Amino acid sequence: MVQIEVLYFEGCPSHEPTVALARSVVADLDMEVEIREVIVGSVDDAQSLRFLGSPSVRVNGRDIEPGADQRSSYALSCRLYDENGVPPREWLIAALEAA
Repeated sequence: MVQIEVLYFEGCPSHEPTVALARSVVADLDMEVEIREVIVGSVDDAQSLRFLGSPSVRVNGRDIEPGADQRSSYALSCRLYDENGVPPREWLIAALEAA
């Protein structure tokens, strides 16, 4: 089964909209997908989880942002996607279709 993880830190304003996006895309694609929400609670957690900022979305363990696997700036910080806190719908669709 395909798995989506939404990694975030407590209080992230983009967490809920990102989970809503994931649910919407899964419904539109009519896929059987498990959506997990993962709290990143410390800088140590951010390092061990390779956390690129809140929220981060992974499909089957792989970040949906093209090129994200080349980055190593792991931190307990906000993450922006083209000046928006929610990743583009197209990235999630592409990642799910490739899974």
